[in-house]
Amino acid sequence: MKETPKRQAKPDWLKVSLPKGPEFRQISELTRKEGLATVCEEAKCPNLGECWSSGTATFMLLGEVCTRACRFCSVETAARPAAPDPQEPIKIARTAKALKLKYLVLTCVDRDDLPDLGAAHMAKVVEQVQSANPELMVELLAPDFSGRLDLLELLLEHPPLVLGHNLETVERLSKLARDPRCGYRQSLEVLGHIKKYSPQQRTKSSLLLGLGESREETLQAMKDLREAQVDFLTLGQYLQPTKAKLPVLRYLSPEEFTELGQLGREMGFAYVASGPLVRSSYRAFEYFMAKQ
Repeated sequence: MKETPKRQAKPDWLKVSLPKGPEFRQISELTRKEGLATVCEEAKCPNLGECWSSGTATFMLLGEVCTRACRFCSVETAARPAAPDPQEPIKIARTAKALKLKYLVLTCVDRDDLPDLGAAHMAKVVEQVQSANPELMVELLAPDFSGRLDLLELLLEHPPLVLGHNLETVERLSKLARDPRCGYRQSLEVLGHIKKYSPQQRTKSSLLLGLGESREETLQAMKDLREAQVDFLTLGQYLQPTKAKLPVLRYLSPEEFTELGQLGREMGFAYVASGPLVRSSYRAFEYFMAKQ
């Protein structure tokens, strides 16, 4: 009989302080007033307070319910979520302006129930936000659109500063951790196509570690992302959001993350954020702030 892997106790370095400060309160109050969803809250991000207090926020487009059911994610799922709010592009543009954000990350739930999988709505949000906030740096984290590259190209008509798509985990664990409609190779194709269609477009991806991957598998996933010409990479510790989701099989040490980050830079990534609490949008603006 196969033995079930034992779960490790959460180490001290993963403890974070509660969100606080005037910037945090302002963003929280305004987003609720506008009826907007922040992935910071929906995905239970451990860096919520730090990012909000530094002028960065991540809004989740197309509602708070996803049509996919990845086994690492805390976002609610349903076959047919509520229709997207047609006023969302205006609301997000207005909110970003009111908050005087420096860097805005836009992510989204998967909407396999919509004819265009939500692509036109995402494109409209980016266009509205950039039009109303010409100095604001915008990053969009896109879904795989079920491999529909024509929908991906729609986002590149009025492109964000950074267009990302998360690989999430290594190839062997992709079917275990992600919804069956996702795919390791499909995600790499999406990222590779962005560069083929628009070579100057900056791209980004992310890996969550601690799901049972080996060091060799992690390095191979990083190499696969570089082959797809991905510019920016984030590496973070997977944290089990609820008991119904996949357990953490290993907590990587801060030193391991530091080493992986250095190896990523040696592979050619323009920027790597690697640490136990790093998430896809964590300190997303650092690369561009350093360039100014």
